Amino acid sequence: MIAAVVFDLDGVLVDSEQVWDEARRELTADSGGRWKDSATRDMLGMSSPEWSAYVNDELGVPLAPPEISAAVVARVQELYRRELPLLPGAADAVRRLSAAWPLGLASSSNRPVIDLVLELTGLAPCFAATVSSEEVARGKPAPDVYLEAVRRLGAEPGRCAAVEDSTNGIRSALAAGLRVVAVPMRAFPPDPAAVREAHAVVEGLDEIDVALVEALAPPSRPG
Repeated sequence: MIAAVVFDLDGVLVDSEQVWDEARRELTADSGGRWKDSATRDMLGMSSPEWSAYVNDELGVPLAPPEISAAVVARVQELYRRELPLLPGAADAVRRLSAAWPLGLASSSNRPVIDLVLELTGLAPCFAATVSSEEVARGKPAPDVYLEAVRRLGAEPGRCAAVEDSTNGIRSALAAGLRVVAVPMRAFPPDPAAVREAHAVVEGLDEIDVALVEALAPPSRPG
């Protein structure tokens, strides 16, 4: 049986990639850096130490990575407080599944951003554990953030389900050994090969219910 469910945040619960994109573009332009066409996709799934180093090294922003991270996070928080781009069905899906399983959150967003989203949505009580990839050694597609979320939930990876939208997120959850529901992101569609590896694929969060998650349970071993 499935013991717990772990959600991604960006692209699954919040339509946030354009917000992060805007914040990073503004910082790059304001500081005299140079934006690359591939930058948005390159940074998908990176932890804050990883993407802030990328902004410094690849985009030429002349600030230390911690300064870059702090500036971008402050801008994202400002935009979220103005208008949080919660995806359709997100709150209902979280509440629906939280009635059946302990929930975790495994996100590439910084801790202050995760906490702000959960505060603004009122969904914090639904999650038993939340992890930012800045709190583990490696960001997605490495399995670290999912393994830590599962550890905090006190569950086994093979008995947990993940809800993911991106190539790196799907691969991260699979590498950690979770059963994966893919909700492909429309703005930056995941690699079809990654989607094919998912255990279930849906078009929207409204399709994710208790029955679908229960069906993800691995076959029981004889004897």
